[in-house]
Amino acid sequence: MATDVEGFRAYVTGRLPALRRVAYLLCGDWHRADDVLSAALVRILQHWPRVAAADDIDAYVRRVLVRTMLNEQRRPWRREQPAAVVPHVPDPAAAPDLVADRLALSALLAELPPRRRAVLVLRYCCDLSVEETAQALHCSTGTVKSQAARGLATLRERLADRDATEETSWTR
Repeated sequence: MATDVEGFRAYVTGRLPALRRVAYLLCGDWHRADDVLSAALVRILQHWPRVAAADDIDAYVRRVLVRTMLNEQRRPWRREQPAAVVPHVPDPAAAPDLVADRLALSALLAELPPRRRAVLVLRYCCDLSVEETAQALHCSTGTVKSQAARGLATLRERLADRDATEETSWTR
């Protein structure tokens, strides 16, 4: 079966920014997100006739993206220790509240386990239903609900801790 390269190219051209954003939210790092997205797109191109025939191409691609991210997470070279100092931090003076909130949320998402992060990204950033998220992750709807509840509780707890820490640093 011949691969419809033009159809694949048209799909990727139209959806690349959204797919890259989802990959970033799953990985928490733009470089890893680009790597994961590239690997996922290679797999999708290899099976493009089957992907193009799917009822919901975006759901199929998101599922491949999540699986690719989880597979990459298991690789031994991914167990590196992060650097103590981030080499480049965006200037928060550009839009102080938005940038600070986005950086805080990205940092909090990065601390979550990969599957819990995937549930939160698919549910709340991609606006998938519980059933669609369960289908994308090949798990039960109960698992999606419990992982989402635990993930949101963790985010709320860590956000409250962060706000309390900031508050006490201002009073000193």
